[in-house]
Amino acid sequence: MLNVESYILLLLALIVCGKWIAFILMCPLLVAFRIRKEKSWKSSENQHNRTADKPDEAETCATDRTPTRKSFLHKVLQTPQYYFFGYRRYIDFQVGLIPSHTIRNFIYRKIFGVKLGKMATIYWGAEIRDHHKLKIGRGTIIGDHVILDARNGIEIGDNVNFSSNVHIWTEQHDHRDPDFACNSSAAFKVTIGNRAWIGPGTTILHSVNIGEGAVIAAGAVVTKDVEPFAIMAGIPARKIGERNHNLRYEFNGYPAPFY
Repeated sequence: MLNVESYILLLLALIVCGKWIAFILMCPLLVAFRIRKEKSWKSSENQHNRTADKPDEAETCATDRTPTRKSFLHKVLQTPQYYFFGYRRYIDFQVGLIPSHTIRNFIYRKIFGVKLGKMATIYWGAEIRDHHKLKIGRGTIIGDHVILDARNGIEIGDNVNFSSNVHIWTEQHDHRDPDFACNSSAAFKVTIGNRAWIGPGTTILHSVNIGEGAVIAAGAVVTKDVEPFAIMAGIPARKIGERNHNLRYEFNGYPAPFY
C-alpha cells in the first residue's frame, strides 16, 4: 500500500507530466491540422489570394465577428474547435519554456511546421502564431520572449540577430471598421534580410521589408520599409546612420544551454 507521501508525489508527477502526456497524444491531430493549413496556404499563395486561408476563427482578434444569434446545436458543434485552437495557443507557450533547444526545435519543425534553418536558434519564451507561415534562415538567432505573429507570413533571412522582446505583427484591427474587424492580406507579410540586427524591445508592424544588414535600434517602432544597411531609431523609426556594407560574420548555432 502507498503511504500519504507516495500519493502526494504521484499526484505531483501527474500534474507536472500530464500536460506533456496530453501533448504527445495530441501530436497526430496537431500535425494533421498543420498539414491541412499548409496546403490551403500554398494554394492561396499560388492564386495570389489568401482569402481562402483566413486565420483560424479563435486566433483572430476577439471582436472580429458581428454578434449573431446562433442555435444551441451550432454552438455545441463549434465548441470543440474553439477548445482545440485554444489548446494550440496554450501548448505554444509551454513549448517555448522547455529548457532544451533540441526538443524545442524538433517540436517547432516537425509538429508545428516552422521552416527553421540549420544552426538557427529560438531562445526561451517565444510566442508564435501560425507557425507554418514562419521561415527562419540559417544561423539566425531569435532572442528570448519574442512574439512572431506569422498569420500573414514572416520570412527572416540568414544570420539575423533578434535581441530580447522583439514583436512582429502581421495582422491588426481596422479602427475604421464599425465592428473593429481584423484585416488579413497577402501584402501584410514581413520580410527581414540577411544579417539584419533587430534591437531589444522593438516592434515591427505589418507590410514591412527590412533590408540586408539593417540595424533597428532598441525600442524603435518600424512602420515602413527599411533600406539595406540603414540604422533606424525612434517612433516611428527613422534613418539615423548607415552600417558597414562589408559584413561577413556567420553565427555558429551553439546556443546557451537550457535557455
